[in-house]
Amino acid sequence: MAGLLLLWLVMEEVCQLKSGTHVALFSDNSPTVSWVNRLASRNSKVADQLIRALALRLKVAGVSPLSTLHIPEYLDGLPTIQKDYFEDLLRIAEEGFANGRVASTTSTRASYWKKWCGHCQSLRVDPYLQDITFRKKCYTIKTFAAAVRSGRVGGGRQVRSGTVSTALSAVNTTISLELNQQPLKVAGSKDFIPLISVMLKGWEKTDPPVEKKMPVEVDVPEYVVKMGMQPGASEGTKATGDSCLFAFYYLLRVGEYTVKGTRNESKQTVQFRVKDVTFFKKDAAGRLRKLPPNASEEDIMSADAATLRLENQKNGWKGVCISHHSNGLEAYDPVRAVGRRYVHIRSHTRDADTFLSAYFQDGERKDVRDRDISVALKLAAGALDYPSRGIPIKRIDTHSLRIGGANALSLNGYSKHQIQKMGRWRGETFLEYIRESLSDFSEGMSSAMKKCFGFVSLESGCYNDVTNLVIGAEYNVTVSAASAA
Repeated sequence: MAGLLLLWLVMEEVCQLKSGTHVALFSDNSPTVSWVNRLASRNSKVADQLIRALALRLKVAGVSPLSTLHIPEYLDGLPTIQKDYFEDLLRIAEEGFANGRVASTTSTRASYWKKWCGHCQSLRVDPYLQDITFRKKCYTIKTFAAAVRSGRVGGGRQVRSGTVSTALSAVNTTISLELNQQPLKVAGSKDFIPLISVMLKGWEKTDPPVEKKMPVEVDVPEYVVKMGMQPGASEGTKATGDSCLFAFYYLLRVGEYTVKGTRNESKQTVQFRVKDVTFFKKDAAGRLRKLPPNASEEDIMSADAATLRLENQKNGWKGVCISHHSNGLEAYDPVRAVGRRYVHIRSHTRDADTFLSAYFQDGERKDVRDRDISVALKLAAGALDYPSRGIPIKRIDTHSLRIGGANALSLNGYSKHQIQKMGRWRGETFLEYIRESLSDFSEGMSSAMKKCFGFVSLESGCYNDVTNLVIGAEYNVTVSAASAA
């Protein structure tokens, strides 16, 4: 363990590690690998101190949790070339493992695991739930779940059952990665054991209803665009307006066209870059033809269609393209909005990897942030008096653009399949965004329901007992000669 800590200190000095970097180290000492993966030692006080020092240095460097790989002892007897070969294979495997984890998910899991370890230490229970009775295991799990639920482990206030489920899943996954056991799940299933599932359902019944974000119509992003067209408007205001407009039409997630204040590498979504934009223009025959990346500003600003390509996104789909044709409204055209961003960025840099959220003010590069979009939408919705339409300002946020775009397509008669493809949803979760609470969905229903059709039941009498009606009736059957023959 001491050797691994020294190796890390050397790497800090030599490698100039950046925040968020994934680092893997190899060790032929099994206890060391186990200690570092758990960031805890059961029996060695010396190891505890060394682990604490390592954890402190990892925190200072701002890197992801350290991954350690055990080099089998039999590799020690191999020739150097063969040993290097197998170590390289292990390194490739570890890279795949690291890439398979989303940084934000890994961070959340590590946070809950640390709290779980503290909880188990108080109860003097092995955090991996080894060599304990079922009753003791149940007590440990229930009390930890209650601590998360009540906020005693966390932010100090009661959380929803879904948050408790996330915490327990984090614990279960950590144990599974270490021991290939899932003590919190039913064997061979993704479901929690009955003890947990019943408890979570009970809490779910008492959870308050979720206040989902409400949709906005196109007048909101158009208002933000209008703000950017006022004399003296900053480049940031112009960029925010254009971003709101094309986000509404292209049904974009906020992480696809803006940057966050911190931890932009924590998600797998790759923001749109200049090289992900393609413009098209019709030829003399009316067919769309692709414009080159270095097309003139005049051609770009008169393009008939624009396509955005996503290298990666939240649901894991890669290389997905979404396209829109010009609506002819110039200032409020999504194709023109994308064109304005493209031309502005290209006039300041030739770097094709520049985010589409970038803008340049007084020679300084900045980016449209998610908070900029949120503030602009709330301001526009207030100016347009959305509260009078039953839509509170507090329920309008960045997601309102994506929801609003989906609702606009639905109200204009587009099919579920078309909306699903435009929004790049894998399943039918997008149907939650089609708000039946909007007045347009029920318009005319009461008038239609008032019509009386005078319908008749075709199964009337099918299930009635007619024995008493026919038992005393005279048997009178006439058989014709032809029938008898």
